[in-house]
Amino acid sequence: MSATQVVTRLRSIVEATGGVVREHEPMARHTTFGIGGPADVYARVHDRDALRRVVQVGADAGLPRFILGSGSNILVGDGGIRGIVIENKANAVGDAEPDGDQVRLHAEAGASFAGLARATARQGLRGLEWAAGIPGTLGGAVVYNAGAYGGCLADVLISIDTFATGGDDQRLDATALGLAYRSSEFTRGQLGDRIITDLDFALELGDADAALGRIAELEERRKMSAPRGRNAGSIFKNPAADAADGHPAWWLIDQVGLRGHRVGGAQISEKHTNYFLNVGPRGDEASARDVVALIDLARLRVREQFGVDLQREVTYVGEQGGGEPA
Repeated sequence: MSATQVVTRLRSIVEATGGVVREHEPMARHTTFGIGGPADVYARVHDRDALRRVVQVGADAGLPRFILGSGSNILVGDGGIRGIVIENKANAVGDAEPDGDQVRLHAEAGASFAGLARATARQGLRGLEWAAGIPGTLGGAVVYNAGAYGGCLADVLISIDTFATGGDDQRLDATALGLAYRSSEFTRGQLGDRIITDLDFALELGDADAALGRIAELEERRKMSAPRGRNAGSIFKNPAADAADGHPAWWLIDQVGLRGHRVGGAQISEKHTNYFLNVGPRGDEASARDVVALIDLARLRVREQFGVDLQREVTYVGEQGGGEPA
């Protein structure tokens, strides 16, 4: 199948359901960092059937694929992404159903995690208040076991529905996902061929005012620490307590003198040193190479001074300008 035939086939599938297909689409438009070269083909889908069919078209054509959520927690290389980038916007959320002394909630993987957290709080459901500031989709939250303020997805996840090319559907229990601190079997490469379509949660019955009050409290804490500007969230995982005497990544970076340090258009935040910013008048000045240089510098300085090897939380995707993987 030629490139033209692939694009024609994708458009016949996607545009009929309100989606979009574009060639050479700059990924900077689709990441919270505002960084990233062009995808060969970009497809935005709005339902599970279109997602399945687009994935199959790419597989039949022998093209690599990347499933995009909200574009947070990733750094796309300046050389862009080869093959097909599929942005999953299938985001339906079901009604809460009683399940013993809890409620069970079903949602599609393209739904906003923060949006779901706020919606459930308004319904008086407890368990996701900590997620109201996480700028990702539910699918991405599974991959990285998203968490904040002492909570994480593993606390509430029951199961996920997945498929692989050829229509191989599989429901996976949360216990089979190896959910750990900012990691899962997906990040460890054990489930790389499977695509998440749906999730089931177990939440607690509570009081809407209390849940919304908790969200407001966490928002104030976030405003005090998280910087404004285009970024991908925390760059590094916090090291194990025994590896850094209990100090978080931001403290280690601060201690090696990198607060506010800048490489090209990328800068380590003055406010929170585990956030790296795309600076400039329009927030579009940094290249991926600038950010990688800052990441490498921070890792080197911390390793030399503290003997701690910081591990990235942000994932490199695509190619650098020279064609090397990001």
